[in-house]
Amino acid sequence: MEYTIDVFFRQSWRDERLKFDGPMQVLPLNNLLASKIWTPDTFFHNGKKSVAHNMTTPNKLLRLVDNGTLLYTMRLTIHAECPMHLEDFPMDSHACPLKFGSYAYTNNEVIYLWTQGDERSVSVAEDGSRLNQYDLLGHVIGKETISSSTGEYVVMTTYFHLKRKIGYFVIQTYLPCIMTVILSQVSFWLNRESVPARTVFGVTTVLTMTTLSISARNSLPKVAYATAMDWFMAVCYAFVFSALIEFATVNYFTKRSWAWDGKKEGMEIRRRESENLTKKTNNTFNIVGTTYAINVAKDQGLTTISKSATTGAPAKQHYLHKMDDPYTEAKKSYNRVSIVDKISRIIFPVLFFIFNLGYWATYINRKPIIMNANNLN
Repeated sequence: MEYTIDVFFRQSWRDERLKFDGPMQVLPLNNLLASKIWTPDTFFHNGKKSVAHNMTTPNKLLRLVDNGTLLYTMRLTIHAECPMHLEDFPMDSHACPLKFGSYAYTNNEVIYLWTQGDERSVSVAEDGSRLNQYDLLGHVIGKETISSSTGEYVVMTTYFHLKRKIGYFVIQTYLPCIMTVILSQVSFWLNRESVPARTVFGVTTVLTMTTLSISARNSLPKVAYATAMDWFMAVCYAFVFSALIEFATVNYFTKRSWAWDGKKEGMEIRRRESENLTKKTNNTFNIVGTTYAINVAKDQGLTTISKSATTGAPAKQHYLHKMDDPYTEAKKSYNRVSIVDKISRIIFPVLFFIFNLGYWATYINRKPIIMNANNLN
């Protein structure tokens, strides 16, 4: 990862050859004189690209004090490398270094020192520390010594501690994921026979989670490990996919109970008995002077049709079996709520709430590690 910083880079050193006596204690010099005198060959170790500003004239300042001390200031824009570990993304914190030192002179020839202490050697403008994606927590300074084939060199270091702002990712990723999971659990409250509606809920939420995952990954560098956001989205995807599997399970048993619930048999019995009753009625109306009465027998399962005539002949009774029981039982079996749906209505929201509670408690309360100067020396 890279970051860009705009700095006023100031160096001061003493050259005994440039002492002078005169009415002025500090002598302003033209920046063109910098090429005529000795200057440190400072370069940035982790700099990818550095630009010196030249508009409208070179942004450089050169001052000479009567004791031979020179102050050399220039304005630079530096693109520096910042190693980032994104395991906690987007609740991550980073210490981005800025390292500089002499290119050719070893520590036996040139020694770099922070001249004004930790607080004043590096100062950050209040307006300049307002970043869109990060909060600047502070900075620490120090120095290191590195060895190479040509000798040992002093490296001056400054670490800027940054903490990423999470607001953008909450709006763009976390809230849509949470709402998608909640939407997938609405299908548990739909009728188990509403196959099209529950299928739309399941497939749509799975595709939505896939789209969110791809868009979130596009904003990240290609890292080989999973970030905190990846884990959150993976768990959300698991909840959504489990809701779809739950519907498939319920639908499978719904089809089998439909085949066994006796609805077809009940309707067949009702049709056959209706035909028999129609035949008997049509035959009886041809007899003149005969009256009919329908009585309910004591046995609740039988219905009695009584026939009497004016001649006083004994009544004949025809018994019809009660036809409603198989069909009624079939309707009760057909419309019952699945026990799997009942359990899922409780288990899924509770587990998702526990996961969110543990996830946010873990990452929000994690304090960033701030390095101090003692760790850098």
